[in-house]
Amino acid sequence: MASSALLSLCARRSIRPYYLRVVAFEQSKRTLHDQSETQSADSNPAYDFVRRHVGPNARQTKEMLQILGVKSVDELIDKTVPSAIKFRGTMNIPEALSEHRALKEIEDIAMQNEVWRSYIGLGYNNCIIPTVIQRNLFENPGWYTQYTPYQAELSQGRLESLLNYQTAISDITGLPVANASLLDEGTAAGEAIAMCFRHNKRPRMFLSDQLHPHVIDVVRTRATGFRTEIEVLPIDKMDFSKKDVAGVIFQYPDTTGNIMDPSGLIARAKEHGTIVICGSDLMALCLLKPPGEMNVDICYGNSQRFGVPLGFGGPHAAFFACAEQFKRDMPGRLIGETIDSHGAKAYRLALQTREQHIRQEKATSNICTGMQQKQFFE
Repeated sequence: MASSALLSLCARRSIRPYYLRVVAFEQSKRTLHDQSETQSADSNPAYDFVRRHVGPNARQTKEMLQILGVKSVDELIDKTVPSAIKFRGTMNIPEALSEHRALKEIEDIAMQNEVWRSYIGLGYNNCIIPTVIQRNLFENPGWYTQYTPYQAELSQGRLESLLNYQTAISDITGLPVANASLLDEGTAAGEAIAMCFRHNKRPRMFLSDQLHPHVIDVVRTRATGFRTEIEVLPIDKMDFSKKDVAGVIFQYPDTTGNIMDPSGLIARAKEHGTIVICGSDLMALCLLKPPGEMNVDICYGNSQRFGVPLGFGGPHAAFFACAEQFKRDMPGRLIGETIDSHGAKAYRLALQTREQHIRQEKATSNICTGMQQKQFFE
């Protein structure tokens, strides 16, 4: 009956029969594709997730349990986790979803968001990512090979991307040495004052009153460990004549967006042996005179400007660059080039003697995680 109805429709509408067959075939193909996709995605979602994300299989798990002298994972947990901290109730966990269904559910939740304009400022700025960069860099797996702590040389793609990042930071700031990112802008400023204290042991630090508020707060907290006095004041009120100021931090452009000429401040500080630190903005430095050309010793800032959406405000990777004489006091990872056993160019971590896995309590760099993964996307 359905076929005769369709043929009758064809006659009335002057639709050619072969066109109808093509349409029917395409509809059937889409239906079969949708059904097969759903069935394959949801055949056994829990097993599929565990198989892909948990290393040991059933045989390997059994061998490990035998070596430990227990019969099951539950028995192992019972013997290792104190009973006083065990949760005795029932976990309210929904049924496992396949990757396909989970992504759909996450998308449905995300669609409930209300996207408003962000006015946060203070180092966070929205950005536009050109499609060619997104496709050939962000979505290219050659650049984000898995990173293994203390075996970084296995991840040549990641190290190459970090070296590119360091090179870009060095070019933009005009300073010869840049690291592979720090946690965020505030802690980068905290690391900068720590470098000043290690370098000259002076008891005071000057901060411009036009720094970002969160930077001032982090620096105050970090300075308590060095018993360093933090003074926040206008740049024209800073007096370096007593030669007891370890370093000075100014913002360029400042937290309100104003651009001032810091050459007078830098000259006064240098005259009395004070280390000069500049908090800056990468996009602004593409137009402004680089800090390195103004005799600044250390430059830091927020590299969110390299292309990460605002999200909920951060944190975003910080950039950090310094003059040559401070490179062994600089925190964070440094990537360099070398030659492998086959004579080919390779990438490796450089100056690792600064880091805590070698120098322990005397390390000048205690930051092992940094923001390497996030920085890559920036």
